[in-house]
Amino acid sequence: MLAATAFATSAVPLLGAGVASATTAGACESATVQYRIVGADGNVVGADWTSQGGFHQWDTVPGSVQVRLAPGQTVGEGCKYPVSLAEYTTEGPNWHVSGHQSLVDKATVYLTADDVAGTDDAKRTWQKLTVKSPDCYGQIDLYGDDITYDGKTGEGHGPVPYEPDNVVTPYHLIAAWNGGEQPCTPGPPDSPTPTPSTPTTPATPVTPTTPAGGQPPAEETTPPPTSPKPSTTPPTTPDVPPLESTPPATPKPSPSDSGPPLAETGASAPVGTLAGGAALVVALGAGAVYASRRARRS
Repeated sequence: MLAATAFATSAVPLLGAGVASATTAGACESATVQYRIVGADGNVVGADWTSQGGFHQWDTVPGSVQVRLAPGQTVGEGCKYPVSLAEYTTEGPNWHVSGHQSLVDKATVYLTADDVAGTDDAKRTWQKLTVKSPDCYGQIDLYGDDITYDGKTGEGHGPVPYEPDNVVTPYHLIAAWNGGEQPCTPGPPDSPTPTPSTPTTPATPVTPTTPAGGQPPAEETTPPPTSPKPSTTPPTTPDVPPLESTPPATPKPSPSDSGPPLAETGASAPVGTLAGGAALVVALGAGAVYASRRARRS
């Protein structure tokens, strides 16, 4: 019983060491991102640094966006925060009529403790994201991860935004823009050139008949497309999660030098074998004594 108690006591520090290692690996927490649009000349376009979300917040096409971590935050060493800017073509100028989207361009940066705003920020250089300027209906998203939302499968890819099915990607959306002045012209179909066929004599046109009453038939008109049902815009937040990383492996404990190892007295020791061997020795000894006494009597 004492041996079992000693074994249980010696195991406690090992369990505590494992928990401490997990806590250290999960020290990076979400951080708040600030952003602003800059022009080709480097000057700020529109509002200056902000953390405000809003899917329709940007009235200006965000071709280039500077990003940083908001001041007053403590960022642990080794913590990284991915921020991406992605451009899509759409079927309409706003989220409700965006329809099918296609990824056009994407850029990603990783913010660290060096990107936290503080004093003397006017002399600092901030990381910048740049994507192509859209020339038709489009959507541009600023979001807090490095996933490419292009509809492909596999690691690093995610579902493309799609309003009719309410696929509100990218995840961790910070801000966005929708707009454009004209539909995007589809590319030429990838089909072989058709083989010319032998011309045929056109059929004799049929003269339309005048309906009763002498009035010409009313012209057929194409009904207007059905307006999409209104839905909420994707939620936004300036708080982004850290880049996931594999926690370090917990080192194996080394045996203590203060005393002999307790392996033979623990739960895994061959207690049954030792007890059986001791019983066999006792039984053999008792048999030998009995045989000796019997020999003397005879």
